[in-house]
Formats: sequence, C-alpha cells, structure tokens
Amino acid sequence: MSMFINETKTEVIRVFRNPYFIFGSLVMPIVFYIIFTKVVNQGLEDAGLWNKHFLMSIATFSIMGSAILTLGLRMIQERNEGWTTYLRVTPLPSAVHFIAKMIGQSTVHALTILMIFLSGVIINGVSMTAVEWILCGVWILLGSIPFLALGVLVGTMQKVDLASSVSNILYILLAITGGMWMPMEVLPKAIQAIGTWLPAYHYGSGAWAIIRGDIPGYKNILILLVYLLLFMVLSTYRRRKQDVVKW
Repeated sequence: MSMFINETKTEVIRVFRNPYFIFGSLVMPIVFYIIFTKVVNQGLEDAGLWNKHFLMSIATFSIMGSAILTLGLRMIQERNEGWTTYLRVTPLPSAVHFIAKMIGQSTVHALTILMIFLSGVIINGVSMTAVEWILCGVWILLGSIPFLALGVLVGTMQKVDLASSVSNILYILLAITGGMWMPMEVLPKAIQAIGTWLPAYHYGSGAWAIIRGDIPGYKNILILLVYLLLFMVLSTYRRRKQDVVKW
C-alpha cells in the first residue's frame, strides 16, 4: 500500500511539473471559455444557460484532452527511456504502476475541474446549487475513465512523435463530433449522426443533462462503458503482444 501511495504522489507531482499540462488543460480551456462566452456568442436569449452549458463543455474538453495526451505520451517516454524495464526488477507490480498512474491523473483532473468551475463563477457568475456542482464534477471525473483507457492505448505506441500526432487528431475530432465547441444541434447532420455513437458526445451530454435538472441517460453510461472495455482490451492485447516480441 505504501508503494502504491508513493507512486500515486509521484505521478501527481510529475503532471503538475509539465508545462504542457498547465497550458493545455488549464490556460487554453479558460481562454476558450472567455472567447465563446464574452466575444463570440453575445445577445443570446438565455445567456445564463449558455454560460453553464459551455462551462461543462470546456471542462469535459479539458479533462478528455488531459486523459488522452498527458498519460499516453508519458508512458511512451518512460518506456523509451528504459524506466519500465527498471520497474520489472523492483517489488512494484506493473498493475499497481498503471493503476497509480490512472488514479494520479484522476487526482489532477479533480483539481482541474475545480479550477475551471471557479473560472465560470468568476468570469460569468455561473450559479448552480451545491448538488448540481457536485454531480457535474463527479460525472466529469468518472466519465473521463474511458479516455484514460484511451490514453493507455496511445501509450502502447512506439514513437512519441507519432503518438502525439495521432492523439492530437483524435482529441480534436472527438471534441468536434462531441459538440464540445458548439451545440450538436448546429452541426451538420452527418457529424451529428457520427457523434452520437462516439464517447465524447455522451461524456458531455451527461453534464449538460445535469445543468438542466436531469440526470445522465442510460445510453450515455452504456456507451462510455463499452468504449472503456474496448480500449482496455485493445491496450492489454497490444502490451502482451509487445512483451512477446521483446522476449
């Protein structure tokens, strides 16, 4: 247990020392939030609802990106630097190492969610009940697990440059098709049809439901669970295949 706790602490510290994380997961989403609520979309009939809606969109956008990019690229760097090889000769089980990474990343996500929520209150005076804030935060945190699994899958790639390109493309495509930059209703019908079967839309949709006084639908939960299982199976298969080739 002490090894697990120390490993988790190490992962949290390493993430916060990464300038890319600070810019990509904190600064950039808040800048987007200011632009889309203070500059682009003005004169809306229900500005208060839009400010809450886009706050949830930008929070899910930030956490999704952090899960896919930060975790996966760090895993590749550690493997290429030989760190994972060193871990094989320590008492730390590899499963504990991966779980500590995911929990450490989730801890960072919780702090990121808090910072983005505070920015919504400070910048636009977003007001919700304590229960709504908590439910949104819990949903965004738990809903990010499939994207952490996708980050682990990205981490099975061999080269950082290739993984960075692929993960960034996936991140942007998921954000667009998930309605995180603009409501799904204004997107082309083809994108809407595709997006409703992808995890990003159902991730954001759960938070959007909560701010409207509803709860995430069973379809939102089911599709996220299916993608979680899919990414876990694929990443496990790729890691085992790589171990066989290595030995």
